[in-house]
Amino acid sequence: MFNEREMLMGGQILVVDDEPLMCRSLSEVISRAGYEVFTANNGYEAIELIQQESVSVIITDMRMPKMDGIEVLKQAKAIVPNIAVIVVTGYATVDSAVEAMKYGAVDYITKPFSPSKINAIIEKAISKVPSYTSQPSTRQSVSHNIVTADPQMLDILDKLKLIAQSDSGVLIQGESGTGKELIARAIHAFSNRSGGSYVAVNCAAIPESLLESELFGHEKGAFTNAISKRIGKIELAHGGTLLLDEVSEMAKPFQAKLLRAIQEREVVRIGGNQQIKVDVRIVATTNRNLIEEVDAGTFREDLFYRLCVMPVFLPPLRERKDDIPILAQYFIQKSSARMGKKIGTIPSDILESLKNYQWPGNIRELENTIERAVALSTNGSISLSNIFFSLRKKLSRYVSLEVGASLEDAERELIIRTLEEVEGNKQKAADILGITTKTIRAKLRQYGYEQYNTDQENVDA
Repeated sequence: MFNEREMLMGGQILVVDDEPLMCRSLSEVISRAGYEVFTANNGYEAIELIQQESVSVIITDMRMPKMDGIEVLKQAKAIVPNIAVIVVTGYATVDSAVEAMKYGAVDYITKPFSPSKINAIIEKAISKVPSYTSQPSTRQSVSHNIVTADPQMLDILDKLKLIAQSDSGVLIQGESGTGKELIARAIHAFSNRSGGSYVAVNCAAIPESLLESELFGHEKGAFTNAISKRIGKIELAHGGTLLLDEVSEMAKPFQAKLLRAIQEREVVRIGGNQQIKVDVRIVATTNRNLIEEVDAGTFREDLFYRLCVMPVFLPPLRERKDDIPILAQYFIQKSSARMGKKIGTIPSDILESLKNYQWPGNIRELENTIERAVALSTNGSISLSNIFFSLRKKLSRYVSLEVGASLEDAERELIIRTLEEVEGNKQKAADILGITTKTIRAKLRQYGYEQYNTDQENVDA
């Protein structure tokens, strides 16, 4: 009966516990019942496995270091909403049980428990999980490679499910490379429009003269080279979601036309006079502060408030330090699979270097860095010499620090930015800062920039 049900589900059981003995014991009990079992000794390993395997049920311990059972529950439900999560603990309280159920746990069990008890709970949990075979794209379309254990991001993912249920405009703001389009796709996937089209328009990549035709379409003969009718992206998104990527790059004269289309829920193709009704949910992204753009007069205030009914702010990667290891491991697996390599876990010295870097290019820069490291790797592992940080040259002659930054952060930023200004010449940087080149080399080793030290040795000679 169990094997037949598991085959129908197309999934497996994942056991998460920081105690190896408990993991092994549970795995043996569940395996004897006929299920395929995976184990993870911490929350990070669990998240990686969920991304790779068709896990149907998670059995997670409540108390674990770094990422506890509630966080595993929240993250798992964000990636695979239909997944069944059973929370296990030796410290049962009414509050913890209520919290687990609040975030979607299907059951709650206290230690110790009998094999028959856990098997009964698993069977009950599986009966509540819709078959993945009937929704082949659910797992992929919902996660969209959003990998996180950061409390800010987990909170955002929780709110996305509520935001997605409305048809109000969403404005996603964040630095380049923070994953704004992934969040936009997740909103579409979580929404009632998920069965409709998801249409993306990069406002920064389309010349102003062509943007109107791109969004509204045109009739045959509307202008030179209009040899046939063209359906605009707004029409194509009817019944679904339209993403206006980098909307702040849209020319102000066109903003008025877009505002009218949103307000009236209709478009008129260029060269035509028919008013075409459209039912579209607008999601916009920007890497700028749109309020500042409004104050500067480059963005219409009325359009801003139409787009920003539901604001979403994505934190930069430098404010999500705990996400760097799991993102790096995820990109290792992704790149390794594509390149036909088998790379294991990332060594601790490399992880420390990755966490110490400020990642001005955010997640996109991290992915590129890992991809290069995998491409250069040999013998099934990557080394620190394979990691090349893209230190930006001459961004500014000023060091920008947030209030509350530590002295160590300020020191690191000052040394790195000074080196950028003198193109890596450590002697010049030392003279400017009033320290020795030996101190600079030691600090670079401390910050994890060993390759930067090596690359610039000839400059100092």
